[in-house]
Order: sequence, then structure tokens, then C-alpha cells
Amino acid sequence: MTAYLLPVPPRVSPAPQDDSAALPDHFLKWFAARGWSPRAHQLALLDKARAQRSALLIAPTGAGKTLAGFLPTLVELGSAARTNTRAALAKHSALSTPSPLVGEGRGGGPPAAVPIAGPSSQPPAMAESSIKVTTTGRNLPRPAGLHTLYISPLKALAVDIARNLESPISEMGLPIKVETRTGDTPASRKQRQRRYPPDILLTTPEQLALLLSSDDAPFLFSSLKRVVLDELHALVTSKRGDLLSLGLARLWRLAPEMRMIGLSATVAEPEQLARFLVPQPIGAEAAADVVVAGGAAQPVVEMLDTRERLPWAGHTARHAMAEMYELIKANKTTLVFVNTRSQAEMLFQEFWRINDDNLAIALHHGSLDVAQRRKVEDAMAAGKLRGVVCTSSLDLGVDWGDVDLVINVGAPKGCSRLMQRIGRANHRLDEASRAVLVPANRFEVLECSVAIDAVADNAQDTPPLRTGALDVLAQHVLGCACGEPFASDELYAEVIAAAPYAMLSRADFDDVVDFVASGGYALKTYERFARIKQDTKGRWRVANPKVRQSYRLNVGTIVEEAMLKVRLVRSRAGAKGGTTGAIARGGRLLGEIEEYFIEGLTPGDTFVFGGEIVRYETLAEDQVYVSRANDADPKVPSYMGGKFPLSTYLAERVRGLLDDRRAWMQLPEQVRDWLSLQTDVSRIPARRELLVETFPRSSKNYLVCYPFEGRLAHQTLGMLLTRRLERARARPLGFVANEYALAVWGLGDMSLMVAQGRLDLAALFDPDMLGDDLEAWLDESALMKRTFRSCAIISGLIARRSTTEEKTRRQVLFSTDLVYDVLRRHQPDHMLLRAARADAATGLLDLRRLGDMLARIEGRITHRPLDRVSPLAVPVMLEIGRESVYGEAADELLAEAAEELVKEAMG
Repeated sequence: MTAYLLPVPPRVSPAPQDDSAALPDHFLKWFAARGWSPRAHQLALLDKARAQRSALLIAPTGAGKTLAGFLPTLVELGSAARTNTRAALAKHSALSTPSPLVGEGRGGGPPAAVPIAGPSSQPPAMAESSIKVTTTGRNLPRPAGLHTLYISPLKALAVDIARNLESPISEMGLPIKVETRTGDTPASRKQRQRRYPPDILLTTPEQLALLLSSDDAPFLFSSLKRVVLDELHALVTSKRGDLLSLGLARLWRLAPEMRMIGLSATVAEPEQLARFLVPQPIGAEAAADVVVAGGAAQPVVEMLDTRERLPWAGHTARHAMAEMYELIKANKTTLVFVNTRSQAEMLFQEFWRINDDNLAIALHHGSLDVAQRRKVEDAMAAGKLRGVVCTSSLDLGVDWGDVDLVINVGAPKGCSRLMQRIGRANHRLDEASRAVLVPANRFEVLECSVAIDAVADNAQDTPPLRTGALDVLAQHVLGCACGEPFASDELYAEVIAAAPYAMLSRADFDDVVDFVASGGYALKTYERFARIKQDTKGRWRVANPKVRQSYRLNVGTIVEEAMLKVRLVRSRAGAKGGTTGAIARGGRLLGEIEEYFIEGLTPGDTFVFGGEIVRYETLAEDQVYVSRANDADPKVPSYMGGKFPLSTYLAERVRGLLDDRRAWMQLPEQVRDWLSLQTDVSRIPARRELLVETFPRSSKNYLVCYPFEGRLAHQTLGMLLTRRLERARARPLGFVANEYALAVWGLGDMSLMVAQGRLDLAALFDPDMLGDDLEAWLDESALMKRTFRSCAIISGLIARRSTTEEKTRRQVLFSTDLVYDVLRRHQPDHMLLRAARADAATGLLDLRRLGDMLARIEGRITHRPLDRVSPLAVPVMLEIGRESVYGEAADELLAEAAEELVKEAMG
């Protein structure tokens, strides 16, 4: 059931227009004092709560989603206590003290309280900025227990929401206690929260899993009335969403009266997302009610038509630095979004190199120390920054009302992701957000162009609801055993109530339980893999206390590369490059960096980190010691998993743009000329066609095709094509892929082979490559070992952390690789191997998209034998032999190579 609130025609009755009937008098006065009035979607959620209905709110940034989600709780707790606590409030008001939220995880005290993004364009009064973060209900007796659980994907967001909740609670005198529980919360407070829970607890999926694994979980959650899930669209697309869904399934059993409120940005299929919020019946589907807020102003999105020469390839956008700097100068506060942390470090350095006006420009990404990130966030909230270079670390979370421009560097890769970033600007529902897209190369111009059209059409490309992963289920099974013992039949019935696991077979469930109990058939002779055992009643419990300890240290689904702390110390370099003695220990913590990057450095190498150039001095235990340096061309760390895949939706639109000559008129002149040149030399591929070009160059022969399906699918295609070309005796030497094209090179003359019938392109691209060829390649590939490693860690088979130490990257590699080889030989259908294959298919291999592409092009392959490289092939040819290190010298080499290839292409 979906309620579309005007201007979209409603399918059910919209929220009541009589505010006084919906909200208590003191709430109406609070809204009026701020110059606000409740919005229809906020009142609609209140109606759903009174009707005991779970609901999903779909609303744009700035629509007051957070206040809408908490309004039912504030009204219920405030109204229930108002008649009998006035005397208690008066007695205890003088005893109010600063909330334990102050300074939590912030590296110091917080800024002045910032109200929740309000349902009006009017800013809060200046006097409100001096409100202290306090909890009026701290000293009141609270026999009712935990009422509302708020779950956020970011612990920083939980802390900020807590601060924002303090305004309505303290100003209306509500006897409500609010606390946060994140990884930064002191252990003593966590223990107290279990004994004396607050009314509202703000936490993360991992902390919920830990709470549910305790034997007092039934006591803690039995009183729970509501769960609020923030940024739900971001939670459900990963294994964190799987873990959360299993936690919710357990909560439905512990608190049958509990109802859910989901808060989400616009998504492609809201009804599917709403399934996450209610228990799924056996053999059917159920969904929460959906409320869609209307009335948001259409964002203004433009693409930079650079005055400089637009590069043919590359991702730095260095050519547009001066133009981006002018945009920062012309606006009050600008967020500059990039797709990787490496790019963020490089751009930040470049901005400061040309910052003649000494503008306050900061850097924000996930590898910086938490205290540094909080300083940047606080400075933004205070309006002290003119620009912030950031990654997806600011895609979600804190609402920055004073940001008036978003610059997205590079292609957005997905429309929904772009809308999320645009929403960081102008957090006012009735004011348009402004964004400028800065393509880094000519292909990215095409992607930016169709992304702007998609935003205008309000199109979405969020992925469908996931199928729950088996390794996450294994972790949950172990967590359940850490609490109270469970019976398999009861736990299976509970698990399939979670939407991602609704179709889980009993056989797969039993395999998971057997894996947690023994490691599976191939591992059951090893005692350490037996983590749960049955008692005399047939119920499963943990084998020993160490298992419980290990679970609590390793809970969660985010498997990161081994990280090392980076500390800034004085240089020990001598005047002639020698050293002046031992390095001093200690030093200021800059953040964390991935171990594999440091392994490739030698003392004296320079790299960019935390926005400054540093020299690598030494590595001691898990600490990297660096000193300040001045180098014209330092390395930039390339972080694992830093790139987004091109969404299927935008890929389809790019193919459509290329196929529509009239649409080329909206493109910059440089790009129009490039496409026109391609038609002269070869051809432009049609929407459903695969163009294959073959040509000789420098004693090698090349095959280039243009699927436009994203780098992951292209890399898998490249691996499979080289196997087939080997069998065809084309003697392939290698391949390279980008988001739009794939190039394979070898010694055999592929143009001649096609002409003579010795190479059949239809057979080469036949969908049956996803059968035996794929299996044979996976058996030889290191990729499966890497995927298996993540599954082994998430499932708890390999514990990364213990009470005594944390395993090094090499130790984890050795352990998981050994287990992988044993399972492949002795139990190829092992549950963990199946989980790893499923991960590879949906993640690193992108098999679904590759399969769809092969089906789309069947019978539609066009071959163009050429005597030289084509203009469309130049970008992917420039990927050959590139190093993944940014720098001015690398850009110059790329430009020189581009010039050479362009001259060839133009004849």
C-alpha cells in the first residue's frame, strides 16, 4: 500500500490536514516557535504508527525525514508521561547535566546543537545555537524499558542524530532519555545500557548483532515498540543489510508488538524495499506501507564545458582545476565529490597548489583519523569552510544546510548515487540543490550527459533487494548460540521471516548450521572449527567461552585490507640522504593506510596522505612513521575497492545517446568532433549492437569491442575471451578494460583470421562461455581465493582478531588459502565455496550483466577490420601499461601517448 503525498496522485488517503487532531498541543507550539508547520509525510508516519502499521518513508534530502521517523516515538513517550511527570520534571530540571553524548567519538566536545533538518526553508533562530546537549529525562525512573531503536549505517550519523534530537526533547520538556551505542562508546556505558536501557538507543547494525548475542537480549528488547532504520537504501544493498535483516527477524520474535519505520532516499522499487520492514510469510510476500513525500524542488545539474583541451583518457580531471577553483570562490561552501580516496588526496594537493586566495579548503575521507574527520565536519557545520574534497564518506549522514554547490569530479556511475550527492547541497525542501559535473575524459562526457537527463526524469537505478549471503547467516547462527541455546526448527522459521532469506531452503540452512558446528565434512576432524554443540535437549549452544569472545571481537561484515596507523614524526634523513639515528616513537596520528601499499615502499619514498606530502621513515609493528616532505611528484595510495561500477541503467542510456545523432548536438564540440571522426574511420555502435574492431599496431594485433557494461563485466569478458582466442590459435598476450570498452592484443592477425573463417566472432562471443570456460578459469584464478577469504572471515571460520593479538595480512592469507585448497580437493560443494561463488558472480565478476550483454548482442555483432586504431579505441588503448599512481609526470606521459594515438587514428 503506497501513499503518494501531493503533487503525486495519492493511492490512499493522504495525511490529515487538521494538525491539531494529529499532534499534541505542546508539539504544535514547538513547531510554531520555529516558524515551521508539520509536513504531510511527517503526519502520515504518525498516522501509520497509531494504526500499528510499519511504514517506509521515501523523501528527498531536506524533507525532515529524521524528525518524521522519530515523531511517533516523541509523541508516544511525551504524551504518556506528560500527565504524571510534571512534578518529577520540575523536581529534576535543576539536576540536568550534560548528556553522555557530548564529545563521544568526536575527538573533543561537539559544536553547538544543530536542529534536525526542518520541514521549512526558514533557518532556526540564532539563539538556539547556544543550546547545550542535555537529557531532561536523565534522572527520572524508567520502568518501561527500551522503547525505540534507531539504526544507522554510520556511527557518526548516530551521534549527530542524538545531538539533533536534544533540541525538541529539551525545549518541550519531554521526559525522554536518548543515548548512543557505537564502537566509540565506553565499555562501562555499554554495560549500564544493558541493565538500565534508555528510552531511545541510537546504534549501528554491528552493535545490534552484539546486543542480540547476549543472554539478556530478551530482557533488553522485550519492551521494544519501534525500530527506525535510517538511510535504508544504503543498508540493504550489502552484506551489512543481510546481517541487519537477521537481527530484525530476531527482534520480531523477542518483541512481537514492534513496528518498523524505514527512512530512504528515492529508490527504483520502493515496494521491494518495504519488504525489508515486515516479517515475510511462508510462500508469500508482505511489505510495509510506503509513504512518498512530494513537493521537492527539481535540482539544477549542469556539466562543465571546459575551456581547456579535454583529455582522451585518465581520471584526474587535472585539466579543470582552475575552473573548479573559480566555482569554489564563487560559492559560500562547496563539496567536491570524487570516486576514490586516491583522487581525493591528489585533488586536495592541487587545490592548495593554486589556492592564491588562501580559501579554507579541507579534505574528508574514510582513512583519515576520526578526530580529523570530526574537525572537518564541525567546521562545515559552523560555516568556516569554503570547500571540502571528499569521497563517499559524506554521501550519507550529516545534513549540511549551508552547502550551496556540489561538484562531482568524474562520471557519477549511477543516477541514484548522483542524486544522493546532489542532496548534500541546500537542505531545504523547497529550494533547488545545485551541482556541476566535471568529466575527466571524453567518454565521461557521454556518461555525465545521460546522468543529467536521468536526474531530470527522476529516474533511479538502485539495485534490487539482495539474496541473503550464507556466510552472513553462519555468523548470525553463531551469534544466536552465544546468547540463549536454539533449536534448528525454531531458528529456521525465524530466519526465513527476513526478506533477503525468505527463499532460503532448509537444506542450505542445515548446511550452514553443520558448518558452524563442525566446519563441514572436510574440516570436521579439526577441533578448532567446532564452534557450537548440541545439549541433551538437542539445542545448539557455544562449544566454549572462547568462541563467544571470538564472535564479539569479529562481528560484522566489512572485511577491510589490513590497516596500519600512520604517525607523523620528525625526519631522520641526514643532509646527504643518510639517517641521523633511531626514529622517535609516538607522533601525531594522521589516520590509517592499507598494509599492501606500505609493503611496496622503501624508506625515503614520499606519498600523499591526510592532505600533505610525507616521507616514509619506517614500519614498527602496526605503526607507519612518516615525516613531512616536499616532493613535486609523490605517490598517491590506491585503496582497495575504491571504484564504483557503471550502473546498468546509465550504460543503457549511453548506448542510446551514441545511437541518436540528433542528441550529439547537446555535447561539447570536442566530443562531437571525436564521434564524427569515429564515423569516418569506422562506425558508431547501435544501441543493441556490439562493434568489434581489429587492427595492427607496433608488431601486435588488436581486437577492441564496446559493450558499455562497466569495468567488472569487461574484465570477466576479457579473461574468458583470451582463453577462447588461445584455443583459436590467435596467440593472445593480454587484455585491458575500462568502463566502456575492452581491448585484447596478441601475435595472431585477427583481421585475417576472421576473413578466412578461422575466427568466428559469433562463436567467440557465444553465451556458453559462462559455462565450462568460466568454471575452468575460476579453478585457476586467484580471484576466487580472494573472495573465499572474505567469506571465511565473515562466517567466523578464520578469526582476524583475538584477545591477545590481531592476525597480520600474511597470516590471514596463509590460513584462508590453506582451507580453500583443502575444501576444493575434498568438498567442492562446501557451503563456503558456494558462498564465494555467489559473491564473485554478483560482485567481482558481474556475471548477470555479462550474461545479459551476451544475450543482447547475439546475432548483432558488427566487425570492422581497420588498418589503424580508431578514435573510439584511443581511451582503452591508453589503459595498456598504465601505473595506478597519480602525479603530474604520469599525466604528461598519458598526454604524450594520447597525442601519438590520436595522430594514428586521424591518419
